[in-house]
Amino acid sequence: MKFADVLRRLDAYPRTLDDFSVRTVGGAAVTIISTSIISLLIFLEVLNYMQPTLNEELFVDTTRGHKLRINLDVTLHNLACNYISLDAMDSSGDTHLRVDHDVFKHRLDLNGEPLKETPIKEIVAVSPPNKNVTCGSCYGAEHNATHCCNTCEEVLDAYRLRKWNVAVDKIEQCKGKYKRSDEDAFKEGCRIQGHLEVNRMAGSFHFAPGKSFSIRQFHIHDFQFSNVKLSHTINHLSFGEKIEFAKTHPLDGLRVEVAETKSEMFNYYLKIVPTLYMRGNSDGEPIYTNQFSVTRYRKDLSDRERGMPGIFFSYELSPLMVKYAEKRSSFGHFATNCCSIIGGVFTVAGILAVLLNNSWEALQRKLEVGKLS
Repeated sequence: MKFADVLRRLDAYPRTLDDFSVRTVGGAAVTIISTSIISLLIFLEVLNYMQPTLNEELFVDTTRGHKLRINLDVTLHNLACNYISLDAMDSSGDTHLRVDHDVFKHRLDLNGEPLKETPIKEIVAVSPPNKNVTCGSCYGAEHNATHCCNTCEEVLDAYRLRKWNVAVDKIEQCKGKYKRSDEDAFKEGCRIQGHLEVNRMAGSFHFAPGKSFSIRQFHIHDFQFSNVKLSHTINHLSFGEKIEFAKTHPLDGLRVEVAETKSEMFNYYLKIVPTLYMRGNSDGEPIYTNQFSVTRYRKDLSDRERGMPGIFFSYELSPLMVKYAEKRSSFGHFATNCCSIIGGVFTVAGILAVLLNNSWEALQRKLEVGKLS
């Protein structure tokens, strides 16, 4: 026996002679349909192969050394920028009064349009006094003989610590710098944009009217308004980089309206979940960000309820971290799926074709003998 004859015995796909093959309309219909299904499924498989899959994992967060970045963009529609303070504090006791790093204020009219005649200015922190500058007077409110007040803010802070009333018009450092009328507070709006970095622990930050300061562990705002309308829009709020598929910015676009005669206190309680996003490409740096959920509460202060008008955000961090990792399928997995699609569809199509042909032949035989009722 020749070697070729041995190989022919191993042929699992023997070829049928054309004289013994019968082509039918039903078989052609099944072939067209099955081919279309195979093409569609392979196309979907190619799309799935090109797009990475996202795996989600939950584990204990051990990255406590990072700072927490707060990105904010909030518009207050009925309160001027000069009357708004942004303060932040955390559970360790650190308090950041009148936060000024990388935060900008934009003056708006009551319709929300920017005031073109006023350029956008960054809120600049008060710099320490220069040693070559003459020591300014604190007008009796100095702590000791070496205490200097070279700016209007330093004089006002010294008076607040002493709990003294201050006549601004009589202070040399405040001439031309601290002129404002309470009637001007509600003639403009303000948009506050920027970011700040705080300790990675539970804390809070808030927008409130008046200048802020602390006396004996009490946080105080200096304002004389009976009713403060705090209609506001949260254009953006996130704690890290923005990821479209995750809940990193659920408050974006929220607008809150307040009645004309109401003074209200708005509280937003945030539950922050640290999130790590690993891109599919090996060169991509991991993205550390945070997702958060929100519980909102508003309190009407018009009926002598205790509280201060303002927009307060309190946040807590979860001890668990969510990890999203992009993973691409291998070419071997893609090829296996394609072979499975082709073989499976052709096998099912062959069974259907045989069933259709046998049914049609049985029907024809009954028609010939007249037994079809």
